[in-house]
This record gives sequence, C-alpha cells and structure tokens, in this order.
Amino acid sequence: MTLVLGVVLLGLVFEYINGFHDTANAIATVVSTRVLMPRQAIVMAAVCNLTGALMGTAVATTIGRGLVETDGITLHTLLSALLAAVVWNLATWRLGLPSSSSHALIGGLCGAAVASASGRWDVVRWSVVNPVTHHAEGLWPKVVLPMILSPILGLVLGFFVMGLLLALLRNWRPSQVNSAFGRLQLLSASMMGFSHGSNDAQKTMGIITLALFAGTEGDMFRGLPSWLHFLHTPQFEIAIWVKVVCSMTMAAGTAAGGWRIIRTLGHRMVKLQPVHGFAAETTAALVIQAASHLGIPLSTTHVISASIMGVGATRRLGAVKWTVVARMVWTWVLTIPATGLLGYAIQRFIMPWV
Repeated sequence: MTLVLGVVLLGLVFEYINGFHDTANAIATVVSTRVLMPRQAIVMAAVCNLTGALMGTAVATTIGRGLVETDGITLHTLLSALLAAVVWNLATWRLGLPSSSSHALIGGLCGAAVASASGRWDVVRWSVVNPVTHHAEGLWPKVVLPMILSPILGLVLGFFVMGLLLALLRNWRPSQVNSAFGRLQLLSASMMGFSHGSNDAQKTMGIITLALFAGTEGDMFRGLPSWLHFLHTPQFEIAIWVKVVCSMTMAAGTAAGGWRIIRTLGHRMVKLQPVHGFAAETTAALVIQAASHLGIPLSTTHVISASIMGVGATRRLGAVKWTVVARMVWTWVLTIPATGLLGYAIQRFIMPWV
C-alpha cells in the first residue's frame, strides 16, 4: 500500500515538474511578443492546461498499456521510470533546454522495464497490431516515428502558415498587423495551452493508473478502508479522480512558471512579433490536437520549437539562431537513450533490495 502511494506521489511530482518545465511551450511566444505580461500568461496557460487535461484518455492508455508488456511491470519499475524522468527534467530545466517530458518518461519506462525483465528487450513493444482496432501500436509507431515526423511537420507547416499570412497581409501597415494579431495571439496561445494539457497531462494519468492496477492485482489493497476504496482498480481504466488530480497538479506546476526555458524559446532562438507567435502557436496546437486524438504521446516541446523555427525562417534563414537550435536538437536526440539508461540503472540498483 505504501509503495503504491509512493509511486502515485512521485507521479504527481513529475506532473508538477512537467507543468513548470513545459510552461514555455504554451506561453513563450505570447510573452516574447509582449502581448501578455509573464504572470498573466502563466495564469492563462494554467487554466487552459487544466481544461485540456480533462479531455480524453487515448494518450494515457498508450503510456499505460501500449509501450511495454504490463505483465512484467512492477511498482518498482514505475518508481524507477519516474525517478529517471524527474532527474532528466530537472537537469534540462536547470540548463534552460526545452527537453521533452514525454520522451523522458517513455525512455525511463522502457529502460526500467528491460531491467525488470533481466535484460530482455522483448518486454518493450516495438511495433504490434492491436487485434481489436487493427491499428499499429508500440514504441515505433507511437513514439519514435512521431518524434521524427512531428518537428518536420511543425517546421514545414509553420513556414507555410507564416508565408500565407505574409502574402495576405502585405498591404497592411505594421501597426495594424501588431494590433490585430496581438488579440488573435490570445486565442492561439489558449489553443496551445489546451493542446499541451490534452497530451502531456495524460502521460502521468497512464502511469498512476498502471500503478493502481498493479497494486490491485498484487492484493496490496486487501483490507483497504472503505474511504480509500476509490484506489481499487481491477481494470485498466482512467478514473475521474486521477484525471482531476493530474490536471490540477499540472496546472499548479504551470503556475510556478519556467523562466529559463521561456527565455530560450521566446527570445534566444528567434525574435518574434505577434503575427509570428500566432502562426507558431496555431501550427503547434493543430499538430498536437491531432496526435492526442490518435493516442500519440507527442512532444509538445518538439512541435512548438520546430514551429517557431519554421516561422522564423520566413524572414531569412539567418533570423534563426542555429547554435541554440543545435543544442536543442541534441537534447531531443539524447532524451530517450539517456533516460532509458538512467531508468535501467535505477531499477538494477533497487532490485536486490526488493
């Protein structure tokens, strides 16, 4: 019982860190364009994150059941996965790098699962076809392929959307453009916050539900007091209380802010005007919403960063600070292998003690 609650608590710690680590995804552009003051933007992002997190469970199901074989997953496996993700998130936040919380959690989960299975790689579901839905599931179609394609899609669509806006607005005065898109960016930033919540918050919902499911199967809730009966999870279903708690925790983390990453995305990578912020946020929000509908645990960080690059490139290639971009790309590439190794090491360390 104590171990289950420990995993749930650590999951909420990860969700809180995810909130302030990925705050920049939703508000970096609206802050850098001075449409909103930082505190106003954070409040808006927190509300939108909370609303989005309550919508749907497709991504949570992918994280909880679609990436690793659940038969070999123990509560210690989940504990190791969460610890690996938390360590990586804090390290990249300290460095101001917009790393993916999603990929940190997925890497930690896969590494810890391999360690729990005594080094057997087949515990990781690389690519399988669901016999009920006939859709492809597993690490390749749900994580690796989208990890490659989503930044490319964000970059290309961001470039296209911004190019289209420039063509449509060529006869407008700069003051008119700034005034109109200053207001429109409130809408696009809200869409981005909602999309972030609908995708990112669900990942921890999947882990917590998997922990409760494992605890129920292991009879850890035997003799549970009646007032704690809501913890009993005989089937893998995302309970309402899990959705509410995770949503509120992410919103609280978002309210704490993430100023280091906001500076990287909103100021250091490319100089933005309201019309650029609108184009980047709208592009990213549409891509993330499509992924959430398909149950793909997408990196919101990758998508918004690539969208900003695409938008910035319409001015000229030199407008994008490619040295900052290079640091970010290396972080993206290393996240899953690094957290996988970290999750594996933590799990191997604690196994003799359990």
